[in-house]
Amino acid sequence: MQIVNTDKAKRRHLHWLLTAAVFCLVSTARADSLNCNLTAYKPQPGLIAMVAGQTLTLTWNGERKSELRLRFVIERGVPTIRELALRPSGGQWRVLATHVIPEYRIVSGVRRVTRQQTEPLEALGVPLTAEKLNEIKWDAFWDAPLFMPDVPPLSHKTSIPAREAFANHPGMPRKPEEINRATAQFRATGCSVKTNGGRLEIVFPGVEAGIFTGYLQYDIFKGSNLIRQMVSAKTSATSAAFKYDAGIKGLPIRPASRLLWRDLSNHNQEYRLGGPVGDSPATVWSSNRLIAAEVPGGSIAVFPPPHSFYWARETGKNLGYSWYRKDSDSTFSIGMQQAEKEDEAEFYQNFALYSARPGTWQRMPVFLHVSSGNGSDALEAALAFTHRDFFKPLPGYKVMGSHYHVGLVERLDELGGHDNRLNDVETMKGIGVNIYGVIDGVRGPARREVGESFLKAQAEYYDAARRQSDRDFLVMPNDENSTSGRTYELGGHHDLLISRPTFWQNERKPGQPLVEQHPRYGRVYNLGSPADLMAMTEHENALISIPHPGSKGSTGYPDAIRDAPQFLHQNFFSLGYRWGMGIDASETRLGEYRFLNLWDEVNNWMAARNLPPKFALAISEGRSDYGDRGKPPYDDTYGLSPVNYLKLDSVPTVDDMSSIINVLRRGDYFVSTGEVLIPSYSVQGTGAKRTITAEVEWTFPLDFVELVWGDGEKTDRQIITTTDLPPFGRKKFILPFDATDKKWVRFAAWDIATSGALVQPVSLLSSDNSKPTK
Repeated sequence: MQIVNTDKAKRRHLHWLLTAAVFCLVSTARADSLNCNLTAYKPQPGLIAMVAGQTLTLTWNGERKSELRLRFVIERGVPTIRELALRPSGGQWRVLATHVIPEYRIVSGVRRVTRQQTEPLEALGVPLTAEKLNEIKWDAFWDAPLFMPDVPPLSHKTSIPAREAFANHPGMPRKPEEINRATAQFRATGCSVKTNGGRLEIVFPGVEAGIFTGYLQYDIFKGSNLIRQMVSAKTSATSAAFKYDAGIKGLPIRPASRLLWRDLSNHNQEYRLGGPVGDSPATVWSSNRLIAAEVPGGSIAVFPPPHSFYWARETGKNLGYSWYRKDSDSTFSIGMQQAEKEDEAEFYQNFALYSARPGTWQRMPVFLHVSSGNGSDALEAALAFTHRDFFKPLPGYKVMGSHYHVGLVERLDELGGHDNRLNDVETMKGIGVNIYGVIDGVRGPARREVGESFLKAQAEYYDAARRQSDRDFLVMPNDENSTSGRTYELGGHHDLLISRPTFWQNERKPGQPLVEQHPRYGRVYNLGSPADLMAMTEHENALISIPHPGSKGSTGYPDAIRDAPQFLHQNFFSLGYRWGMGIDASETRLGEYRFLNLWDEVNNWMAARNLPPKFALAISEGRSDYGDRGKPPYDDTYGLSPVNYLKLDSVPTVDDMSSIINVLRRGDYFVSTGEVLIPSYSVQGTGAKRTITAEVEWTFPLDFVELVWGDGEKTDRQIITTTDLPPFGRKKFILPFDATDKKWVRFAAWDIATSGALVQPVSLLSSDNSKPTK
């Protein structure tokens, strides 16, 4: 509860009203009619909106007892920030900028289904109808809607869209007329202000940008200097993919004005706007997707959401995500941008952009963080939202990344031996990862062989992992089966997560035993069927996960094996979670369309059989096995992939990774993008009366937490809005839960940047299913 000195508050409010009125009289001459609807606005201390004349003024409490102020007008249809000001605690108002307008540039192309998706379906006998293509095309990986050259990729030659037209697939090559480039046009005739907990949402309708139409929205957050500027727009195009650039235009050039960023070596750089007026935006290769403008009165940091900013990529190479432009001798612009293509030939045709399903509201946010300090202060304040692009350590947890293509043995051999150090190690340590889950397995010529060469290659793989590991860092040598033709294929791709170095051969001859003793390698398994592989997981305490379900080589899976013994086996424990393949900018949860919906559906399959649920395993699709770059520390490895926080006291060695496997098997871990964490979670109680307790911490303002459950047929959820909570918070949620007719439940938390964390589903089938705190 906030206690206000009434007389003092009245005097301050009267002074504020007089100042606003004078300001509005001055500004009205050039402003359009505002027509601002405040019926959904509810006044509260520290979060004030008012209209005087043709000006909307917003004043709110910021960080460290500061106050911020935005004044909006509409000029020739353009929503305009007539004033951005800040008052530090105990200080005077400082005006940072006037007459600032939003800038959005959108490039769209045509989404195509890829052969990587259709070939698994053809093998299953699924007809490739227009209806089926419309279902799966949004989850394309090896699509690049803006790549025009009619050349095959250097690798994955059968992964790109098919050349021949069929059903509603237009064929290849792409045509220049498919690409639409547009700068957003604003034709606002009014605005609305809505109170949403501890934030205000200001909406200006009338945005047009190429194939999109929609509105512009600003969000301000009580207790924060953060502002979200966002275009939300939809299209009627039936196969659209797009990217966007966003920023603000009209910042003042004064003698003290400058731009600041950290370069790829994390050294501070600046530009004092001393050059000529620019013809186009200048790309800045900044670390952390971050740039700041220092102006009289303070600084403004500009940055995108850290994770939903990216669609699926195989490389984390920085493509230049910030921009500036000197517009005149008196003003400049600043913002964030998305590249149009990869800059390495190996990946030219793997740049899918966002999917934009027709009629869905595509969200295009950019964040502004206002500081009373200099540009360096603004950068530091913005970095706090991602813990400086570092997965925050939690007591009793270790951070695991999984499903990385590394080329471990081959690269070390090229360096001269396994005792050399791959740059991946420093990079993964540098973002806070303790367990680096590599899925190379045997690569090179031996991959398709049977016999001593395959076993020798396995031994070299394990040796290389040992030599790259350390006391608190493990290279976990797992294996992805993406090689077709093996008789023990489970259906789609699968990852094998092992508890210790394990040896096998890729065939089992008639009459050959499952296990044989080898004089050098000990137990060797002969795998000739899915049952053989699952038996090996039982004997060796190993687990199976399906990476990128519903996309790539796993298109059509796990649906096609939902009744298969190998999928129903308890050691087939998880689905690989990464948002990239099929990211849609309308999502409020990362991976909502492809992964989360499928995951919940799978757990209804399991519940209908009275079997325990499948878990989610955070994965990457990052590659450092092509070219000679490896994984340098200036790549954005943090932004591209989620991680798993495992309830683990210490990091094991390659020769006994059973503690990891046991944690995964129990589901004693949570998945996180890094900004939202769930240090503890429990489901307590019996029968229908349960209580779910979750401790959550976050950086960006938290948007909502949710309970998701299934009854074996359908999924439902309870969303608990958290818009009243400030950023950088921590709260224990205690949620009564009626488990009647429900068979499993899970908990998740999501913030305004679409980042989040989720725990593993808990079965409600047993008579006493109290789940101890995780």
